[in-house]
Amino acid sequence: MLSENKQIVLASRPEGAPSREDFKFIDAPLPEPEAGQVLVRTLYLSVDPYMRGRMKDTKSYAPPYALNEVIKGGTIGQVVDSSEPNLRKGDLVSGMWGWQQYAAVNTGDISLIDTEEAPITAYLGALGMTGLTAYFGMEDIGKPKDGETVVVSGAAGAVGMIAGQIAKIVGARVIGIAGSDEKCAYLKEKLGFDVVLNYKNEEDMSAAIERACPAGVDVYFDNVGGEISDAVLRHINRNARIPLCGQISSYNLEKPDIGMRPQTLLLTNTALMKGFLVGDYAKSFKEGRAKLAKWINEGHIQFEENIVEGFDQTPEAFMGLFSGDNLGKQLVKVADPE
Repeated sequence: MLSENKQIVLASRPEGAPSREDFKFIDAPLPEPEAGQVLVRTLYLSVDPYMRGRMKDTKSYAPPYALNEVIKGGTIGQVVDSSEPNLRKGDLVSGMWGWQQYAAVNTGDISLIDTEEAPITAYLGALGMTGLTAYFGMEDIGKPKDGETVVVSGAAGAVGMIAGQIAKIVGARVIGIAGSDEKCAYLKEKLGFDVVLNYKNEEDMSAAIERACPAGVDVYFDNVGGEISDAVLRHINRNARIPLCGQISSYNLEKPDIGMRPQTLLLTNTALMKGFLVGDYAKSFKEGRAKLAKWINEGHIQFEENIVEGFDQTPEAFMGLFSGDNLGKQLVKVADPE
């Protein structure tokens, strides 16, 4: 075990796209767990688009990251020191202690990982926050039905690919939107999406949606916002449902994104557009994780992970989210379990 703890803190608030200069590596003393805590060694950590929003000093659904403090996010680790009866040395756990090699974590803030249920990394992806986001967004807001048309933007991302497969399970016709031919081929050939559009190849996105969705759009799972969402909204059906999950197209903009005003389309189609946060469903996480695990084990849901090796590469892994480097869940491998 190391005698010091390497951490990554937010050095400055990014203007536009984040750069490595916005992050700082520091060496801190190895934390000593107090009563009710365990010492955890980080094995994998998650980088996610929502983190970009928390780097801004603006009001949002979560407080902004403080400067010169560890960037918090999803993490998987191994208990290396514990006096708590419910957690033993060697146990694999998940939590939110973030971008650091070690952490003293409250036992109530971590969950045990069952590697017989799914691979360890799935607890940051398909069985973690991203999988649960797709599950609750579709199950509670989208509510796709057999024969309906479902459009998913950011469909090759960690949330989008799960959301699209959930819609396929109930018999919906699923159209995915992604940003490369490789990603489009994966969604169509491996995951069984009915139609996949590479938005970078489309001169008129609205016309592309009309071709792909001749019967209109019943559910739009929105991960990206911007011009893509403007195009999809023009084709929604009466009583359409729109889970508003993310707006990655605008996260690095320095000025507010100004686009179409959707109120008339929502009103005339009696459509529902609802923003949601996965944390709002915390009481139902066990139920959602069990359903996702069942679908994974039955082969109804597949997923991909892009694993970047090395704690020092964390900023690059995060920045890669905004250049489309990842297919599926973006993770950083910090260490192997002992």
